[in-house]
Amino acid sequence: MMPIGPLMIEHRLIERMIDVMQGQLSVIEKEKKLDSEFLDMAVDFIRTYADRCHHGKEEDILFRELRTKQLKDEHQHTMEELIEDHRWGRKMTARLVEANERYIRGDEDSISAVAECIRSLIQFYPKHIEKEDKHFFIPCMDYFTESEQQAILTEEWEFDRSLIHEKYRNIVILAEKELTSRNLQYVYDPDGEERYMKCVESPQLK
Repeated sequence: MMPIGPLMIEHRLIERMIDVMQGQLSVIEKEKKLDSEFLDMAVDFIRTYADRCHHGKEEDILFRELRTKQLKDEHQHTMEELIEDHRWGRKMTARLVEANERYIRGDEDSISAVAECIRSLIQFYPKHIEKEDKHFFIPCMDYFTESEQQAILTEEWEFDRSLIHEKYRNIVILAEKELTSRNLQYVYDPDGEERYMKCVESPQLK
């Protein structure tokens, strides 16, 4: 398998999520209300799978290796466009999160902002994917030998294996920060056998 193989397979799953988001957009426009749980799930998919996992392999592995080659002007230009596309996607996803948070706080006017963000994302991803699949990925394989392609593919597999550890390590870090903000800590019972949660006075408050 060429190193673009996993990336193109991932595109198919992203397309399926975009179809689901299209359906949700229709519901939003009809019912004039949001499913915030779905939006949280969609954002997690975009940020973790589409961006960190998929775009991460593109930017941190494939594009990095392409920068070591003497690229044709058209390929260099397309790669720069793709990187800018990724930045745009991150900004739009952040806007979606902010609008959803406003809705959760009771701002009904944010429904239109959420709808516009979703609409922008479902218009963006198909064009972005087509640009990569049909105009960039395959011709760029000509810059690599078979052994170089295999090395890139191996690094992609390793990237995916480490990603889940990164995701849940960050979840634990955020959970620990939340506990700290509430002055909650694990403490042992007097016999030192069991741990339990207890509100501990912060040294700064003494």
